[in-house]
Formats: sequence, C-alpha cells, structure tokens
Amino acid sequence: MSRSVTAVYSGTFDPLTLGHEDVVCRAAQMFDKVVLAVAQAHHKKTLFTLDERLALAREATQDLANVTVEPFSGLLCDFVHAQNARVIVRGLRSVTDYDYETQMAGMNRHLAPEVDTIFMHTSASVQHISSSLVREISSLGGNVQDLVSAPVWRALQIKRK
Repeated sequence: MSRSVTAVYSGTFDPLTLGHEDVVCRAAQMFDKVVLAVAQAHHKKTLFTLDERLALAREATQDLANVTVEPFSGLLCDFVHAQNARVIVRGLRSVTDYDYETQMAGMNRHLAPEVDTIFMHTSASVQHISSSLVREISSLGGNVQDLVSAPVWRALQIKRK
C-alpha cells in the first residue's frame, strides 16, 4: 500500500537564498509534497514583507510541481497538522545550526510526537550562505548575485535603492 508523505520546510526566508533552494529541491525529490512555509516572523524586523517573501518563494519554486508555498504564523506543529504533514525538514549548515535545530526538533517532538524532523545538510557549494549575511552584504553595496536566484537578486537591488 502506497502512502503519500507531505513535508513542511519552514523559515522566514528573508530572503530566500540558494541554500534554501538547495534544501527544498532535494526535499521535493524525497517527499510526495513539500510545503514551503513562510513565517510571518512577528519577532523579527524583515527586509521583505510577507507578501514579497511569498512571491519570491513561489517564483523560485515554480518548476517544482510538488512544492507549494504558504504563509504561516503561530506554532509550526499546528501548521504541520493543518497541512496533514508528517515530516518537518530543516536545513543545516554548521554545528551551530545543529545545536539550535536539535533543540527545536525536540520541542516539536514534544508538541507533536507523530511528526518527525529530518535534517538536511546543505550542499557544500551553498553551505556558507545565510539570509542575514546576504541582507547585510547587499545593504552595504556588496554583490550577492551568486548567493540568490535572479528574482531575489533583482528584489534586493530594488530594496537597496
């Protein structure tokens, strides 16, 4: 008996980087459906609005037939349940990410024991990329064109002006 598995990959994605795209593309190969969950991020001051982040994520994932992009706020486990998902996908770049993500996975497991978290190491070519560094370098006039997709690059140039 075949069972369809939905995974949720969440984040602020401010902005979506090639590292994020690496993880979502690989997750799309592993799961029947992947929901890219863009957090409203009430706790953060974002460069891009929620609507802008959603639009950029949709443009970046438009060629992935089994990936949808949805906004969310509140507890991730509540969103995961609403999507009928069984898996949370988290990207890892370093030991620092691992420490934080392990704690989050444990708490999500406590809140939703039937949901598993999987960690995916980003590919070596994009392991150094973080949204915060992309924002900072871009705001200082640096070139981040090879760290983000073309739509994100254009949006960053507009924000910088």
